[in-house]
Amino acid sequence: MTPFAREATFMSEHPDDTATLQVLLERLVKFRLPRAIALKKRVDAGERLTDADMAFMKVALEDAQDGQQFVVRNPEFHTLGIQLVQLYEEIVEKATENEKKAQDGA
Repeated sequence: MTPFAREATFMSEHPDDTATLQVLLERLVKFRLPRAIALKKRVDAGERLTDADMAFMKVALEDAQDGQQFVVRNPEFHTLGIQLVQLYEEIVEKATENEKKAQDGA
């Protein structure tokens, strides 16, 4: 296969993700990340998640799952993707710990 044919095959298999990545990053910076950081601070302080917080985390995790295909195809976003997943995992783990403490104390 010639280099041109390989490039054409790659381009047909992987559409230009620039616009989608831009929208995903904007949503992350303006909405998801500030709220996630605020939740992290709250759960680190021992607070429990509210129903609204849990709904946000559900949507944020679904968004992360949906965006995974773009991160995989664009290596420059691998580190960001990993850090975001780690942040979400830390929130869920600490929130679970806080719930258990609250139930044990009740």
